[in-house]
Amino acid sequence: MRSALVKGLAVPLVALLMAALTVLYAGAPRADAATDVSTIAVALRKGPVYVDPAASGQLSARDAEALAKKIEDAGKPVFVAVLPAGYPTQNLFSDLRTATGVTGLYAVRLGDRFDARADSSVLPRTAVQNLVTSVQGESAKAQLNDFTDRALLNVRGHAPSSWGTSGGNGGVSSTALIAVAAVLVAGGAGAYALVRRGRRRREEEQRAALEKLRVVVDEDITAFGEELDRLDFRPGEPGANDAMREDYERALDAYEQAKSAMAGAQRPEDVKAVTQALEDGRFSLAVLSARREGRPLPERRPPCFFDPRHGPSVADALWTPAGGAPREVPVCAADRTRLAEGRDPAVREVETEYGRRPYWDAGPAYGPWAGGYFGGGILPGLLVGTLLGSMMATPSYAADYGAGYGDFGGYDGGDMSGADFDPGDFGGGFGDGGGGDFGGGGGDFGGGF
Repeated sequence: MRSALVKGLAVPLVALLMAALTVLYAGAPRADAATDVSTIAVALRKGPVYVDPAASGQLSARDAEALAKKIEDAGKPVFVAVLPAGYPTQNLFSDLRTATGVTGLYAVRLGDRFDARADSSVLPRTAVQNLVTSVQGESAKAQLNDFTDRALLNVRGHAPSSWGTSGGNGGVSSTALIAVAAVLVAGGAGAYALVRRGRRRREEEQRAALEKLRVVVDEDITAFGEELDRLDFRPGEPGANDAMREDYERALDAYEQAKSAMAGAQRPEDVKAVTQALEDGRFSLAVLSARREGRPLPERRPPCFFDPRHGPSVADALWTPAGGAPREVPVCAADRTRLAEGRDPAVREVETEYGRRPYWDAGPAYGPWAGGYFGGGILPGLLVGTLLGSMMATPSYAADYGAGYGDFGGYDGGDMSGADFDPGDFGGGFGDGGGGDFGGGGGDFGGGF
């Protein structure tokens, strides 16, 4: 009888236990089944990082939380998904972007492979490709953190407002809770502290950007000083006239003005006055040289686009940047010849954490530097489709690096656009198929693998 009673109780207890387990794990995808893209999208609208249960061995919950906090603290529209190796890849990026509906940068670790795509208003295609390439072959934790660290330095826009409610894996965002608690408890004082912290962080970023610029601008000033020495003009030399002496005086004034402006620079925006003075000085030298040699005086043109140290341009030439559209840029005589012969121009490269890069692919700080050289509203047309041009198009750029560079538009990442986006404008990564596929074609994840 006791045995029968035990058996009678065992059945409902087992059923109750199974029901409890079902409730506990409701909504959690099975390890042997692909999580629906909609489920991933819902999670990413709540927080920047999603780790599929079947891929939890790649990134621990603690590491995922730390990665999410890093992105949330930066306030940038960067989305990271960690999925199992067998997850279907056909149209994955475009489907995920459509389901999430937020303009941003989307990175996916799938098994031991990695790829990313972004709306061009957030990060240009070439920049995404470079970032993906730079982290290939790393472990999941190192790869995702390295990619995120580098992306946050360059990505444009703001975090979606929906992140203020809960984290990417269903939990409440610790950053949001802390911010809300501070405001509720401290009131106005807490809000002031948050504003002050944001201002302090912006000032630190500006100081770091200015130090990068200082190296480049000092090179420019030194190069101009060497040009003055090579010219070897003496106001009292035979044949010198008042016009020549005025040209020389303007060049000397520009040199001193550039040095003084750089010495007093406090923000990246201040560099614009330095390069503007150097551009004026180089044109004065070009006019002086023409007078001394009896040549026709040059027309006032912007400096050579590829390297302003080349001096005033002599013509406009058609040029197409890697992954970009063709456009006409002002060029010096030497670079015009190089392009006509099918050779690469002599491009001004600067140091970055990824090695030497053309200044238009080196980060937002070079906007003021270029703005001083290329005034008159021509800069947007020259930089369209480049990393620097895309960054200068964001509404927040003026607050950090100054305004007055021309009409770059006004797109922003982090905005809800739903399915209203151009798949061809959502690119990057390896073997981009133009439609948000992993590598295009047959759904290959990252054509480079």
